[in-house]
Amino acid sequence: MTYNIDGAIRRIPHHPKPGILFYDLMPLFEDPAGLNACVASIADWARPRDIDVVLGAEARGFILGGAIAREINAGFACARKPGKLPYETISREYDLEYGTDVLEIHRDAIRPGQRVLVHDDLLATGGTAAAKCALVEELGGVVAGLAFVVELTFLPGRARLGTYDVMSLVQYASEDVSSD
Repeated sequence: MTYNIDGAIRRIPHHPKPGILFYDLMPLFEDPAGLNACVASIADWARPRDIDVVLGAEARGFILGGAIAREINAGFACARKPGKLPYETISREYDLEYGTDVLEIHRDAIRPGQRVLVHDDLLATGGTAAAKCALVEELGGVVAGLAFVVELTFLPGRARLGTYDVMSLVQYASEDVSSD
């Protein structure tokens, strides 16, 4: 039996601001079968790409990122908000659907030539993912693929990522932001 990932995702209208529909993956992750379905599906896709490191972004990218890394016998690196990492970092500013932000990673998190799976919970405008790809490449790593749980196909995320190999478990082609 296949797990219904879409059915486990809670939708919260007007969060974090009016007009935005927030896709809450926490109910999906709270269910052991849902968590397992996500990890197993992304790991199966990642294995043939010979991943050395999974790079997840704060905070929801950490939830599956470490589990995927363990499943495919890879390391895990984290991209965090400024000032959260204790060692020397490099950073990238990026645009969100509803503002701008900055990510940092340790200078030694990725070594030249390492194959990196860039992971996050959701692909929308592609700003966060593009920033992570830039960080990987600045450190000499190779972006071997990008994996997401949810992709909003009505936004330009995939197009912004150009020729990178992108996968998502669930795709939404439109967004209905109702008040109920």
